[in-house]
Amino acid sequence: MRVALLSYRSKPHCGGQGVYIRHLSRELVALGHEVEVFSGQPYPELDDGVRLTPVPSLDLYREPDPFRVPRPSEFRDLIDVEEFLTMCAAGFPEPRTFSKRVARLMRQRRDDFDIVHDNQVLGYGMLDIEKLGLPLVASIHHPITFDRRIDLAAATSWRKRLTLRRWYGFLRMQGRVARRVGKVLTVSASSERDIATDFGVDPSRIQVIPLGVDEVFRPPTAPRVPGRIVALASADAPMKGIATLLEAFAKLRTERDVELLLVTKPLPGGRTEKLVEQLAIGDSVSFVHGITDQELVEVMGSAELACVPSLYEGFSLPTAELMACATPLVVSRAGAIPEVVGPDGECADLVTPGDVGELEQAIAALLDDPERRARMGRAGRTRVLEKFSWHAVAEATAAAYEEVIEASGTGRASASRKDKHADR
Repeated sequence: MRVALLSYRSKPHCGGQGVYIRHLSRELVALGHEVEVFSGQPYPELDDGVRLTPVPSLDLYREPDPFRVPRPSEFRDLIDVEEFLTMCAAGFPEPRTFSKRVARLMRQRRDDFDIVHDNQVLGYGMLDIEKLGLPLVASIHHPITFDRRIDLAAATSWRKRLTLRRWYGFLRMQGRVARRVGKVLTVSASSERDIATDFGVDPSRIQVIPLGVDEVFRPPTAPRVPGRIVALASADAPMKGIATLLEAFAKLRTERDVELLLVTKPLPGGRTEKLVEQLAIGDSVSFVHGITDQELVEVMGSAELACVPSLYEGFSLPTAELMACATPLVVSRAGAIPEVVGPDGECADLVTPGDVGELEQAIAALLDDPERRARMGRAGRTRVLEKFSWHAVAEATAAAYEEVIEASGTGRASASRKDKHADR
């Protein structure tokens, strides 16, 4: 099959989107399919055999100057003007404007592909692509409605709540598009239920394909650092529960020699930096970001235990990657996390999301029990090897493509089958 894989932003190593794009595209190519990735900034890291077609935006949220004002010479067309004006009105324009740009490209290349796979863009341009006669599949890792609810609950003023409502204005569009896509792929039963409830998608059109874990994630060869706790999460996103972890860690540190290593980049003067200062734990909390996969594996394997304190997750790939590193876990009983770790106590201890005391007690108990940590790490590694393979993800996704092509009645099904047999 000839696959166009679309992603409006594909940041490598974190955030999930770039990780999904890289590993799925690589494994689809290994199965004999042709894959071309269309992405806005930041662009993904891709493996040999996968082609990247950049779909540049104005890159208004790039580091280190987010919410920047572009120079007049940067504006190329009316889509750029729309993107900038939407940002000025406190909205988030990228899903809509990327979808318009990529639909324009697909009009020129409609005969180059058998299937188009939308990775959680869900902009109106996706419907234009379907009108071209191109079969379409959409991945929704989780509905961003959960992010909106949690952010609104954490907002401290009516001005902040108004700004957040404008920022999340793209969700109305995403819900409308999701309801019209013939096949929706998601990563967990939890996300399947939430997509059906929040976006109103018919459950019969949703298929669950769990994510995979790359083989680079494996147990450490060096000794773990005594008292080290690791967490991977966007530091200033309320949904990730870092505030709960920091408060629990502050209590632990009064009685123990512990350190907390956060794989994230906090906003200067943001909520995380302020809370670290208020709790007076700056000498025991450190941050690392912008590291390679191998460096990330070393960080994961250096901890005596890791914590995933999220208030919600559609899957939580870092949880599975930590399990692959045989790192014992304390995680929230939230979203799809229980699906990833399995029965409570085997691969992780599950706690109530947002409960500082329960989190502190669970971490303390695990730190005091090295034999249990070792058993938990081995069980986590075994579970990942048995259940979370990118090769299996690609096989299931390719089968979903075939089903959509067959149902589309576009005449591309026979060509797809010829490609498939030729690959054999």
